Parts: sequence; structure tokens; C-alpha cells
Amino acid sequence: MGRASDALSLAVVFGVLYAGARLVPGLHGETARAAAIVGALGFLLLAGTLTSELVEVVGVPHLTGYLAAGIVAGPYVLHLIDHDTVKQLEGVNTLAIALIALAGGAELRLATLREGLRTLVSAMTVQTVLVMTVCAGVFYAAKPGFVRDMPPLAVFGVALLWGVVAITRSPSALLAILSQTRASGPLARFSLGFIMSSDVVVVLVLAGVITIARPLVEVNATMSLDAFRDLGHEVLGSVAMGTTLGLVLAVYLKVIGRQLVVVLIALGYGATEVLHYVHFEPLLTFIVAGFVVQNLSRQGEKFLHAIESTGEVVYVLFFAGAGAHLNIPLLREFWPIALLFTGTRAATTWVANRISTRAAKDEPVLARWGWAGLVSQAGVAIGIAQAVARQFPAFGPAFRDIAIACVAINELVGPVIFKIALDRANETKAPAPSLTDAEEAANA
Repeated sequence: MGRASDALSLAVVFGVLYAGARLVPGLHGETARAAAIVGALGFLLLAGTLTSELVEVVGVPHLTGYLAAGIVAGPYVLHLIDHDTVKQLEGVNTLAIALIALAGGAELRLATLREGLRTLVSAMTVQTVLVMTVCAGVFYAAKPGFVRDMPPLAVFGVALLWGVVAITRSPSALLAILSQTRASGPLARFSLGFIMSSDVVVVLVLAGVITIARPLVEVNATMSLDAFRDLGHEVLGSVAMGTTLGLVLAVYLKVIGRQLVVVLIALGYGATEVLHYVHFEPLLTFIVAGFVVQNLSRQGEKFLHAIESTGEVVYVLFFAGAGAHLNIPLLREFWPIALLFTGTRAATTWVANRISTRAAKDEPVLARWGWAGLVSQAGVAIGIAQAVARQFPAFGPAFRDIAIACVAINELVGPVIFKIALDRANETKAPAPSLTDAEEAANA
């Protein structure tokens, strides 16, 4: 009856939005935009939550339900939410990324990292080298249409850039699944440590590959070390800013400790703008800040609780908005090459996991399922593809389009695989009973 009620409520929500989008006379100007944004926010929150409850029946993670609600209502399926409104909703992403990074950093405990250091180093080395090499090689062999007329060295340079896209992971998908399942165990700890630290590795590798690829794909270009200088400024500055921000947060939590939701929202928007202005990386900065609060103060659990209470709503809007933004026609156009690339990446990730776990003599659960949390991709991969498009305008747009198609597949499939792995590893916890359920049990 509860699921039937959810299904009926979901149908009503879709019906109301359909009526508002199709039957009500159109509004104009700022009033129309404001109404569309408020309506879209309310719809995505309700529809995403209800859909996630329905898909949970078949063991699918909530994240997939959020995505599905956005896809169906978005501009490429039912067109209940148009392109302009989806673009305006990207402001939610700024807050979501900040909360995701803060939570990810706060989940990294120094003692746990020390215990799993050998596993982490082995996995990072093998996954980075093998996945990048194999995916770049497959790209070079497949030669998508936009590189077929290029010289072999130029194709090699583009393939290296594709290899960087292949080694990106999704912190947002990871934390959304861990938040839903409340998973705890070797697999959850390994996935968290690997994915959060891999973002730093990807930034370093990207700078090196761009430096190598530019003279290969551009005839008059020469190799320059400016990228490494800029990288040093960005990484060191982000770490320093994150450390300072973490110490300030720790003091605030200890001395005041109130209105944390307001503080997190202010950080999400205000601090992000400042970081962009000084050319620091917000994701790295917030990860470091969360890590400092957790490991250099006694306020870590309080900080995590505040983020979780705020982040639940933000996760729904973030992934439902991502679903609405998912370009279905683009995926339909590039699906053969996208399937080849995503399949190769997933298979190579599995092989790399077997090699790294054997080298590090890890426990069986990691040997079997350690790869599962590494399949998902989202904003980081798209951000790198967009950076390549800006750096190399001759082929960058086509490169970005194929990357987005691949991310779409990984975004839909990856969370499901990770949820199954956590269930099979017996690391997920049953949801806590509600007050009503507890009362019914007591009465029985």
C-alpha cells in the first residue's frame, strides 16, 4: 500500500507539472523564469524522492530514481522542464559539489588511511596506469570520426587526453550511495579513500598530458612547462586555503556550533566564488577542509551530521537536475562508440583491481568487488572534457560530446553496480525503523 501510494503521488506530481507546462497560459519575463525555477525545484524534489522509493523495491539505489525522474521530465523526453530552466538550476550544483567535497574529506580518517595505505597506493598506481593506457589504446584503434583525418601523432595526443577522462571517478555518486545505504566495511572505506584521493591524481595527470599532447595535435605549438607552474599554484593554494578553512570551521563548531546549515550554504556559494576568482580548485579545497575538521579537531562527527542533514535534499536536486540535463539525443547518436569505450573502461577497471589487490595481498572482498565503486562518472569527467574543448577548439567539441555520452552510461550503470557490490559484501545496513514502525512493533 505504501508503494501504491508513492506511485499515485508520483502520477499526481507529474500531472500537476504537465498541467502547468501545457494548459496554463504562458507567463513572460522575470515572472515566468522565477515561476519555472521554483516549479522545477519543487517537482524534482518531490518526483525524485518518490521515484527513489519506488525503484528501491527492486534493489536499485535512490540515486537512479533521482536521475530517472529528471530524465523523464527533462527537455529531451516529456519536455516538462525546458532547457533554460535546467540551465538556471545549475546553481544547485555549486552547493552540492561543496557539500560532497566537505563530506568526502570529513569521511577520510587518518587512522583508516594509514591502515589501508598499501592497498590505496597499489590500487592508485595500477588503476591509473592500466586504465589510462588501455582506454587510450582503444581510442587510438577505434579512431572516432573527428580524428580520422588527423596524422597518427595527433591521434595519439587526443587518445592520451581520452585516457585522462577514463581515469576520472564520481565522488558525488559514491557519497550518495554511502549516504543511502549507511555502508561500513572494507569495500566502503577503500572506495571512499580511493575516489577522494584520485581527484588530486587526475588534476596532476591532466596537466602533464596537456603539456605533452599540445605539440602533437597543434603543428606550431611547442612544449611548455607553464601548465605545471599553474598546476603548482592551484594545488598548493587549494591545500593551503582548505587547511585554513578547515581550522576556521573547527573553531566555529567548538565555540558557536549553531546555524550550521546557514554556514554550509554560505560556504557552498560564497567560498566557491572566491576560490574561482583566485584560481584555486574548489573540490580539492573543500576536501582538505573536511579532512582537517575530522582529523585535527574533535568536531568531525558533529560536522558530518550537519552536512548529512543538509545534503539529503541537495543530493535529490543535484541528481534529478543531472537527469534533466542528460542529453538523450546525443547518447542516441554516439551509443555504439560510447558502449565500446565504457565497456573497455569497466573491464580494464576490473582487471586492474585484480592485479592491485593481488599485489597488495588484500582481503577477498576487495579482490572481488573493489572495482565496483570506480565505474561511476559524473561532473569531474565532464569538467575535464569541457577543459579539453576550451584548450583544443579544433576537435574539442566533438571530444566533449563523446565524453558526455560515455558519462551518461556510467552515471546510470555505475551506482547500480556499486549498490549491488555493497549488498553482496554485506556492508549495507537496514534503514532505521520510523517512529510509527517502532510503535507498531511495540503494540504487537
